[in-house]
Amino acid sequence: MMPAKPQTLVEALATLPRGRERGFTFLGLDRKERFYAWEDLEREARRRAALLTGLGLQKGDRLAVVVAEPHEFVLSFLASVVAGIVPVPIYPRASFKARNAYVETVRHIVRASGARGLVTLDNTRPVIEEVLEDGTELEHLIILDDFLQGEPTPAQLDELPEPEMDEICFLQFTSGSTSMPKGVVVTHANLKANADAFLGPKGLMRTVDDIALAWLPLYHDMGLIGFVLATILHDLKTVLIPTESFARRPGMWMQAMHDYKATITFAPNFAYGLAAKRTRDKDLETMDLSAVRIAGCGAEPINPEVMRTFADRFAPAGFRAEALMPAYGMAEATLAISFHPRMTPLVTDRVDSAALQAGRAEPAEPGQDSVELISCGYAFPEHEVRIVDADGNTLAERLVGEIATRGPSVTSRYYENEQASGEAFRDGWLHTGDQGYMAGGRVYVCGRIKDLIIIRGANHYPQDIEWAVSTVEGVRRDNVIAFSVMRDGEETLIVAAEGNSSDAAELRKTIAARVMETNSLAVGHVAVVKVGSLPKTSSGKVQRRRTKQLFESGELEEHPA
Repeated sequence: MMPAKPQTLVEALATLPRGRERGFTFLGLDRKERFYAWEDLEREARRRAALLTGLGLQKGDRLAVVVAEPHEFVLSFLASVVAGIVPVPIYPRASFKARNAYVETVRHIVRASGARGLVTLDNTRPVIEEVLEDGTELEHLIILDDFLQGEPTPAQLDELPEPEMDEICFLQFTSGSTSMPKGVVVTHANLKANADAFLGPKGLMRTVDDIALAWLPLYHDMGLIGFVLATILHDLKTVLIPTESFARRPGMWMQAMHDYKATITFAPNFAYGLAAKRTRDKDLETMDLSAVRIAGCGAEPINPEVMRTFADRFAPAGFRAEALMPAYGMAEATLAISFHPRMTPLVTDRVDSAALQAGRAEPAEPGQDSVELISCGYAFPEHEVRIVDADGNTLAERLVGEIATRGPSVTSRYYENEQASGEAFRDGWLHTGDQGYMAGGRVYVCGRIKDLIIIRGANHYPQDIEWAVSTVEGVRRDNVIAFSVMRDGEETLIVAAEGNSSDAAELRKTIAARVMETNSLAVGHVAVVKVGSLPKTSSGKVQRRRTKQLFESGELEEHPA
């Protein structure tokens, strides 16, 4: 008789294979490699869990986790879950830019989650203490450097609770690209359902020989669930690299895939563009990527040309284009909603631009103005995806509407946010806020509904404009934001792009010409801004609403005309 599969993350930790062959390999911020076999991971998580309960934290309490070091983050997160405490991951501040905005976001998440405690490292204590200056209800500021010196009593270890499937595992706060972050309630059942789906036969089809590798932030769903929690649930050997390492040297991502003979990786669209651009020819000469069978892409709109460029760039190193796997997902669905079938060629759809603006994804005829969209594949077994209109009616194939989904991976609500929950979760369906269509059963994503640019009755997707402007020489690639404002009673297109002050005058002309050429739109104003000044979420997504607010208030840091 086969043993029952673990139903919760805590059960999985306790039943993973023992020995020194399988577990996590962490590359630290100090460039040291640390290996935790599964048994080491469970032992240390239980020790820390007992220490947390020793502070008086109880089952169901929320604990904010603001830790940059990958292994310390994972152990602190798992310790919370083992103790029955609900972890709330929050991104650690990576730079001195936008300090006030960071403090505001952390303070909001701490308040919204009702966290009783916050765990961090000593080097982030100053900014966290600033967060605490203004009315949070935190009772415990836990500095790991000191906290880990303690030892729990045997009684504290024996009294750790056993969670149920339907209990909250953690709160995943959204990235806040269109509003302040909201806390998604993820249960153990949601987590298991999604991990089973995307690692199963219709997903990655995990094998015992697979090695996963990622540099993704661990405080967001793709990094946390895809490369920590799901890998524990399914016994998948994993290598975790600090996000900062990729940010400093994007080419090291594929070099690490070579070094560790990794087979699975995932990243957003922009990362594939950076890796292709920043990898040197001489690095390719000794690089072997023939082991890579899954190179997934999600978390932001996927540009087909970026995918093709990446595949061509790394083909000399043995990378197979069929390894590319476009995906669609969001935190409210735990993580993944649909995957392109593994190890099959990319599927794109070239549609007539004018028809798409009118809500119809009609295949383009030769010579027509068109846009190429990439397929994000099919919904998982036991999950459904449909396209609905504003009244919730299901639309036929190739009609553009809101993407809705349901299934065991879909979470039930936002934490203590009844209004937002009522808008997103309706009659068992998650209304994603994303626009898209279905064709041949495949999911195609067009963009966020609230980001739509509507000019003279026609819908324009900001991503299309941003991709076109990103190819202009002198524009910092993937640092372009398009939005509209009301001027003289009409919606007017504004394009903000990062560039150098010496290029600003010429860029204004070139950008306007490029948008007219590619999108047949007149730009009301081109804002060339300082490099690094456009607002983004902690996961690197552009913040169109925030940029629009800065522009309208005159606070956008434009180079002088």
